Amino acid sequence: MRLPEEPDLPPQINIVPMIDVIFAILTFFIMSSLFLTRSQGLPVNLPRAGSAEQQATQSPTIVTLDASGRLSVNREPTNLDNLASQVRSLTAGQANALVVLSADEKAAHGQVVAVMDRLRTLPNVRLAIQAERPR
Repeated sequence: MRLPEEPDLPPQINIVPMIDVIFAILTFFIMSSLFLTRSQGLPVNLPRAGSAEQQATQSPTIVTLDASGRLSVNREPTNLDNLASQVRSLTAGQANALVVLSADEKAAHGQVVAVMDRLRTLPNVRLAIQAERPR
């Protein structure tokens, strides 16, 4: 008994699963790159300064003062009276700890000076003011 011969189909490469894998990898890299930027303080409109420099430190303490006068330390809301004690507890045991003041450009000058005055009274604390370079 003779079986009919089936025509041999040429081998084919199905690229649809490969495209799915490539898109999954691409999505992973896009999503992970969005989280690479470190935003430590709250979002504020920083003033521009041509002499702005990057400070070399691992984990500074960020004090944020927004346009409406709300104050926060490392994204935790606080007030001016508790500011010194919170920063002191965060920088305990660090020699020359860096505290970065990130004040909105529309924040009242008096409030910025009051925050700076409180921070300058702390021992072993260096104060930096955050600014953006002009475009």
